[in-house]
Amino acid sequence: MEKLIPVINKLQDVFNTVGSEAIQLPQIVVVGSQSSGKSSVLENIVGKDFLPRGSGIVTRRPLILQLVHIPPSKTKEVTSEEKPAVQETRESEDFYDTEDTDIYESPVTDAGNNGVEPEEWGKFLHTKDTKYYNFETIRQEIANETERLAGGNKGVSDEPINLKIYSPYVVNLTLVDLPGMTKIPVGDQPLDIEVQIRTLVLKYIQNPNAIILAVTAANTDLATSESIKISREVDPDGNRTLAVVTKLDLMDHGTDAMDILYGRVIPVKLGIVGTVNRSQLDINNKKSISLALADEHAYFQRHYPMIANRNGTQYLTRTLNKLLLYHIRNCLPDLKTRVNVMVSQYQALLNSYGEPVIDKSSTLLQLITKFASTYCETIEGTSRNITTTELCGGARICYIFHDIFGKTLQNFDALSGLSKKDILTAIRNATGPRPALFVPEISFELLVKRQIQKLEEPSLRCVEMVHEEMQRIIQHSLQQIMEIRRFPKLQDHIVDVVSSLLQNRLGPTNVMVENLVHIELSYINTNHPDFSDGASVVSSMIMANDVRRKKEKSDLANAQKESGTNVGRSPPNEVYERPANQNAQQGGGMISWMMRPNQHDTATLDTTTQELKLVDLNQPKNRELSDREQMDSELIRCLIRSYFNIIRKNIQDSVPKAIMCFLVNFIKTKIQSDLVSKLYKTDLLDNLLSEAEQIHLRRKEASEMLQALQRAAHIIGEIRDSHI
Repeated sequence: MEKLIPVINKLQDVFNTVGSEAIQLPQIVVVGSQSSGKSSVLENIVGKDFLPRGSGIVTRRPLILQLVHIPPSKTKEVTSEEKPAVQETRESEDFYDTEDTDIYESPVTDAGNNGVEPEEWGKFLHTKDTKYYNFETIRQEIANETERLAGGNKGVSDEPINLKIYSPYVVNLTLVDLPGMTKIPVGDQPLDIEVQIRTLVLKYIQNPNAIILAVTAANTDLATSESIKISREVDPDGNRTLAVVTKLDLMDHGTDAMDILYGRVIPVKLGIVGTVNRSQLDINNKKSISLALADEHAYFQRHYPMIANRNGTQYLTRTLNKLLLYHIRNCLPDLKTRVNVMVSQYQALLNSYGEPVIDKSSTLLQLITKFASTYCETIEGTSRNITTTELCGGARICYIFHDIFGKTLQNFDALSGLSKKDILTAIRNATGPRPALFVPEISFELLVKRQIQKLEEPSLRCVEMVHEEMQRIIQHSLQQIMEIRRFPKLQDHIVDVVSSLLQNRLGPTNVMVENLVHIELSYINTNHPDFSDGASVVSSMIMANDVRRKKEKSDLANAQKESGTNVGRSPPNEVYERPANQNAQQGGGMISWMMRPNQHDTATLDTTTQELKLVDLNQPKNRELSDREQMDSELIRCLIRSYFNIIRKNIQDSVPKAIMCFLVNFIKTKIQSDLVSKLYKTDLLDNLLSEAEQIHLRRKEASEMLQALQRAAHIIGEIRDSHI
C-alpha cells in the first residue's frame, strides 16, 4: 500500500503539466488562519526550514508539496558548490518510535563525514529537472515564484507552486498549503482579500477526495476557529477532516487542552492532534527542527502523559500517511473509471478537430465532396444525422408543397372578389347593343381568367419558401460536418457559391411558374372532360327552380287553408315587376328620352347630357334581380367554379413539379461541379484551409490532455491488487 502515494504523486505531476483540474486526486489540504502555525507544522513534518516567513500574509499561492521517501542508503559525493550553507543535525534519535526507524534514521552530519551526506533535495515543476540541495534556496525560489504571479502587493493567486522533496527522513505524503484566512486587509492588501482567500480555500477543500487538515491555535477559542468553520461547510459530518491544535505551550497557566484533545469541544471523526512548534524566538535563534521535535516530545510527556503517544508531529505524520493511503485505496476504483471515461471523451473531441492538414489539395476536394453529398442526402432524407426536433431538408419542402401551398389553394374561393354586379356587368358588356338570347361565352372567359390569375401569387410564394429552405439546408449541412468547422473561410466560400447558384435558379423557376399560370390563361378549354357544360348547369338550375316554386306554392296553400281566408293571388312568374320609372333604372333612359314629344324649344344640349348621365350600368341602383338575371348570374358562377377547380388542381400539381425540376433537382445535380469549378484552385488552397486560431489551440489542448490521461491510465494500470 505504501506505493499508492507515489502513484498519486505521479498522477499529480501528469495533470499539473496540462493545468487541468478535471481529475480530483486524493490529497491533504492544509487550512488555517494567519499565524495559526500552518507553516511550522509543515516544516516539522518535512524536518527542514524551507517556507518563507514574515509578518502578515506570506503564503499567497497554493503550494502542492509532495514528500517522497527514499531509502537512507542512497548517498552521494557532494561537491563544494552543492553543499548547503547550514547543515542541520537531528538529535535525540531515541525520540522516534522503533517501528519508524526505517523512515526517521539519523543522517550523517556534514562534520567529519568526508563530504558524504544523505541525498535530500527539492525539485520544482516550473524549473523542470533542477535539483535544490540548499533549502534556503528553495525558500527563496518559493518567494520569487509567488511574487512573479501574485505580485508584490500581498495579493493572492490560485496558480499553484509544485514542490517535491526527496528525503529518507520523510514519509510519502501529498500536502497542499493554502494562504491563511484573514478578515481585514492590512497595508496594501486588496480590499476583497478575505473573499479571494475564501474562494481559493473552497476550491481545494470542496474536492470530495481531499482530506482537510484544519490547523487551529490552542490559545484561541476553538469554537471561533475559521478553519473548523469552513471545513464544516463542505464536510458537515467531519468524515474527511483532521484537526491540528498548535501552540499548546502558549495556553494560559492553569488551563489545559484535555477537553479539546479528547474531542469534547469540537468532535472531529478523524481525530484531533496537538503539536508544539518553535516560537518566533526559536526561529530567530535558528533552533533546529530536530531539537524542537525532541522538546515537543518532552512537553507531552510532562503535561499530557496519558495521551502523549497520540499527539506530536511524529504521530501526526504517521496518521496523515495512513489516512492518505486508505483514502487513496478507497478512491482508486472511481478514479480509474473516471480516467478511462475521460480518455474516450477527449479522443472523440480530438477527432472532431481533425488532423493537421498535410495534403491541402486532397483535403479540399474531400470536404467539397462531403458537403455536396450531405446537402443532397438532407434533401433526399437519407442523411445519417436526422434531426428529431424539427422538419428540415426534403421533409420541409414536402411540407411546403402539400401542407402550405396545397391547403392555401384548397381554401381559395373560386368566386373570391367576384360579386353579382361584376358578373351582370360582364354579361351586358359582352352582348353589345343587342339583347342576348343566351349568356355570352366571352363573359365567362373574362371572369374565369380573372380568377385564375389570382393563383399566380401563392405559386410564386411557394417558390420563395422552397428557395429559403434550400438556403437553410446549407447551414444545416455545414453543421453536420465536423471536419469543416475548423475552416471558417472555406465555410464562407461554400455558402457564397451555393447561395449564388440558388439565386441564379430562382429567376428561371419563377418564370416557369408564371408560365404555368399563363398557359392556363391562354386557352379556356370548355371541352375538358371534368368541366360541367352550360346545358347541364341550366338543366340542374331549372330543376332546382321548379322544386323551389312548388315548395312556395305548397307553403302558401297550407297558409291559406289554416287561415280560411284568401290572402291574395299567387305571386306572378316574375319575381320583379317593372315599375313606372324602370326606363331610367334599367338602361331604358335613352329610349324614354327618344320617345318624348318634341321639346326642342326647351331642351338643350346640357339637359340631354344630364339625361345620359343617369344611364350608368356599372353602378345600378339597388333593386331585386329578375329571374333571367338571377339565372344568368348563377349559371356563370357555376361555370366559373367548375372550371376554376380544374385549373386549381392543375396548378397544385404542376407548380411543385416545376420547382423540383428547375430548382431542387438542378441544384442537386450541379452543386458539386459548381463548388469544384469555383473553389478547387491552387491559389485558394492556403486561404480556404487556414484554420481558426481557436481550433488550433483547442486541438493542442485536447491532445495534451489526452496524452496526460493516457499516461494516467497507464500509471493506474500498473497498480496490482497486491499493492492495495
